[in-house]
Amino acid sequence: MAHTFGLIMLNFGEPEAPTMEAVVPFLERIFYNNAPLERFPTEEARRARCRELAENRAPGLIEDYARIGGSPLNAQAREEARLVEDELQARGFNVQAYVAMQFTDPTITDVVARAQAGGVDALIALPIYPICGFSTNVAALADVERAAADLGWDVPIHELTAWHHDQAYTRLRAENIRRFASEEGVDLFDPETLLYFSAHGTPIKYLEMGSRYDGYVEEHCAQIADLLGGPAWTLGYQNHANRGIAWTEPDNETHIQTVSARCLVVEPISFVHEQSETLAELDLDFRADVEALGMKMHRVPVPTDRHGLAAVLADLVTPFLRGDAPATRGLYPCRCRKREGTVCTNGHRDVPCHHARYVASHA
Repeated sequence: MAHTFGLIMLNFGEPEAPTMEAVVPFLERIFYNNAPLERFPTEEARRARCRELAENRAPGLIEDYARIGGSPLNAQAREEARLVEDELQARGFNVQAYVAMQFTDPTITDVVARAQAGGVDALIALPIYPICGFSTNVAALADVERAAADLGWDVPIHELTAWHHDQAYTRLRAENIRRFASEEGVDLFDPETLLYFSAHGTPIKYLEMGSRYDGYVEEHCAQIADLLGGPAWTLGYQNHANRGIAWTEPDNETHIQTVSARCLVVEPISFVHEQSETLAELDLDFRADVEALGMKMHRVPVPTDRHGLAAVLADLVTPFLRGDAPATRGLYPCRCRKREGTVCTNGHRDVPCHHARYVASHA
């Protein structure tokens, strides 16, 4: 009997309404998800700290949403799910795609329950974070497993942790940069032009816990630059140091002061949807920093070939739908989330984490 698959596409989520009533709970969930970064004597103290951090951060984030006219992340995520579902159904697979958000509605818990009620008898959990992080990919997949267990639902769950190393995806990102540079009339090989990769940062503590996130980021940037023919490039991180703890380096605010170029082509390497971290942090705040230094900035949009991205994602999950060995699509047992049935594009490779470098720099 053929399975009815539920493809749960896991995303971050951002509030639809830029109000304190919507933004504070959203931020509380994020801070609670990252609560292991600090120590608390009681659960009450942990929740109080998360509430404090959320209330402190909310006004600035609400201002960001107002400046960009609201976040398009949720709408783009829904559109991507529709395209992937259409692609897979056109290939003859019985698949229902769902969008589930870590920190807004529809929650992972609600979506798993909806899949169960919809007659799904096998799940595929796919984080729409190409580069594996502990608080994103790993945490979101754990939430899917927990949600099914809380329902008492003994359903097969196939998990794909991360997929930045997929060759088709890497080519998609490179071609997106090449196309944009051509449209903007920018020569990536001009000695005064620099390809600037901007990646979402991560706390150093996660690297100490075994995350290879920074190594993955650096190799991904290098692979894309190589596909482009080897233009000069550099990497900076978008860090959110709300807790006063160490994050990945170099952070954008510091790194931009060391850059020597006339023109920056900024690629938001961690993101596949536009959101506050691209439209506000990069397009407004980082642009102001760049232009204050006398440089011109061109920000590459997230991949504009949405059908191409949908085809990449469909290819990645096809082995589960066919019952093939994941290795036929370059997927291997994940090292970050060591669970039977959890695979990624990195499990067979040694990609070093550089946390020792950060620990030494903060000693």
